[in-house]
Amino acid sequence: MGLTSLDVACVWPLQCSLGEGPLWWGGGVWFTDIKQNMVYRFDPAGAPSRSWPAPSQVGFLAPLANGHFIAGTKAGLLDFDPATGSFAMMRAVEPDCPGNRLNDGAVDTQGRLWFGSMDDGEAQPSGKLYRFHRGALSVMDSGYVITNGPAFSPDGRVLYHTDTLTRRIYAFDLDQDGGLANKRVFVEIENGGGYPDGPVVDREGCVWTGLFGGWGVRCYSPQGLLKQTVSFPVANVTKLAFGGPDLKTVYATTARKGLDATALAGQPLAGGLFCFTADTPGQPCVAVEAD
Repeated sequence: MGLTSLDVACVWPLQCSLGEGPLWWGGGVWFTDIKQNMVYRFDPAGAPSRSWPAPSQVGFLAPLANGHFIAGTKAGLLDFDPATGSFAMMRAVEPDCPGNRLNDGAVDTQGRLWFGSMDDGEAQPSGKLYRFHRGALSVMDSGYVITNGPAFSPDGRVLYHTDTLTRRIYAFDLDQDGGLANKRVFVEIENGGGYPDGPVVDREGCVWTGLFGGWGVRCYSPQGLLKQTVSFPVANVTKLAFGGPDLKTVYATTARKGLDATALAGQPLAGGLFCFTADTPGQPCVAVEAD
C-alpha cells in the first residue's frame, strides 16, 4: 500500500462551495458547483476555461453524442447545450419530493445513465438509485440520505454505489439487461477517515474514492483492499475523473462547504480543481445511448 502525495497540484483555484461530478470529455474536464448552480469546463491545453449558470443545483453531467449533456439537477434531468448555455427539461424525477435533489451520476458500458437522489438537508433517507435508459426511468435501490456514484467495473458486471453518511461503498452484480443483484458492502471507511464521496474505477478495476473530510483520496483493489492513499492540501475531496490523452491524469473536485473561517484560512485552495498522475489509466467516459 502506497501512501503518497503524488505531486497533487491545484489547476484551477475556483473556491467552489461544492465542486462535484468531474468527467473528461472532448479534451476537457467538465464539472459543477452544486451549491452555486454552476457548470464549468477546464481545458488543460490552455484554452480559456468556461462557465455556465444552471437554473438549479446541478449535481452531475452525462454526455450525449450530439454535443449536449444530460444535467442532473434539483428540478430533474435537463438537456444542457454548451453552445447556447440553454437548459431544457427532459424528465422530472421526483416531483413529489421537493426536499430532494439529484446528486451524482455516471453512464455504464451499455450507455445507460445511473444516478442518485438525496435529501438536500442531508437528514432523511429519501434518496434513491435510478437507472435511465431509452426514456425509461427505474428505481433500482432506496433508503439513502446522501447517494454518490455510481461507478462500474471495466467488464460492466459490477456497479459500485456509495452511501456517504454510513461511510459504505456497496457493490452490486450488474447484468446485461441492467438488473442489480447481490448488494454487499465493498468498503467501509473507518471513523476518522472521512466520508466516501464520488467513486470512479480505473482500467484494472480498482475503485478510487474522494474523501469528504478525509484530506485525500483512496484506491481499493477489486477485492476491497486498500492499495493507495493520496494526500491533498484540502479536507473535502468530492470526486475524481481520469483524463488526458492517456487517461492517467486524475482530476479531483473539492469543496469549501462545511469549513469555517479558521479552516478556510488554513486551506486557501479549498474548492479548487486539482490533478495528479496515476500509474494506471482510467476508463473512457461513455455517452448516454439515445432513445
